[in-house]
Amino acid sequence: MTDNEEHHRLVVAGTGIAGLTAAIYAGRSNNDPLVLEGDEPGGQLTLTSEVENYPGFPEGISGPDLINEMKEQAEQFGAELRHGIVERVDDGERPFRVELSNGDILTCDAFIAASGASARTLGIPGEDDLMGYGVSTCATCDGAFFRGEDMLVVGGGDAACEEAHFLTKFADTVYLAHRREEFRAEDYWIEKVQEKVDEGEIEILRNTELLEIHGSAEAGVDRVTLARNDAGYPSENLDDPGTERVEMDVGAVFVAIGHTPNTGYLADTGVELDETGYIQTQGGKGGNQTATGVPGLFGAGDVVDYHYQQAVTAAGMGCKAAIDADGYLEDLADAQPTAESEAQAEADD
Repeated sequence: MTDNEEHHRLVVAGTGIAGLTAAIYAGRSNNDPLVLEGDEPGGQLTLTSEVENYPGFPEGISGPDLINEMKEQAEQFGAELRHGIVERVDDGERPFRVELSNGDILTCDAFIAASGASARTLGIPGEDDLMGYGVSTCATCDGAFFRGEDMLVVGGGDAACEEAHFLTKFADTVYLAHRREEFRAEDYWIEKVQEKVDEGEIEILRNTELLEIHGSAEAGVDRVTLARNDAGYPSENLDDPGTERVEMDVGAVFVAIGHTPNTGYLADTGVELDETGYIQTQGGKGGNQTATGVPGLFGAGDVVDYHYQQAVTAAGMGCKAAIDADGYLEDLADAQPTAESEAQAEADD
């Protein structure tokens, strides 16, 4: 280790629910975790104005408040929180070498990747301004807040169909807008959506794209501007005579066009990633359920979980990762020769 390198027993990348839970458990295990906050401190939960389904809060709690409580709890147990964006992890040597975007170099004996996944968004007017005020990327998180409203879901894959199906529990009518004719979702979800269409609870808007969301932070979403073209992809053909612009009154918009896991810094490691960048853990019965193919490097939360993506499941994975990392660190310590054992070995020689 050079003079400009800083060593830690354990580094946790991410301060979402998974990372902070890992920090709490790692701190209680005396592993002195350094927890790095990236560009989105607190993760996606900070975009949720009210969390009603996290155990222990019957009156609900805001996403930012829950994150801040967990940060305080982690620090009480000895975790150090610091802003830092991981650019690269070098697993070719031990300890691991962690390069940050500001040029700092960290080394660590164990590393937990809990850097989350970023929901893909449309980049249209009104989307950012109304995110958390009627615009959401998580139906299970926010759907109940708009009970009795007409709702719009944007997307054509499994996530969009699942979100639309789920929202029928709360919505008057769910509109599902897809930019082309055919959906790319699995047959199972297409059939489930069609059942709701037949029951009059979902209306499919094919060859339709969302152009703009209207409303305010005070009043929420009140309407949207859509484009339709029978040839599909209408936003690419706005000047086409066959493209129609439509105004529609809705009370909520759910963008369900997928997530991008924040795992680019692991691309040059031995960690196995799937085709979209999600970490492939070793799984298996019993311990080490968060272990990757690189000993000492663990994954937790939305960098692993592409299906559930809930705060409570992320917390569970963060707990597992910290326990798995603790076991690894204990084994590592047991395997390292002590000064006494080295002296005895020399005496024996």
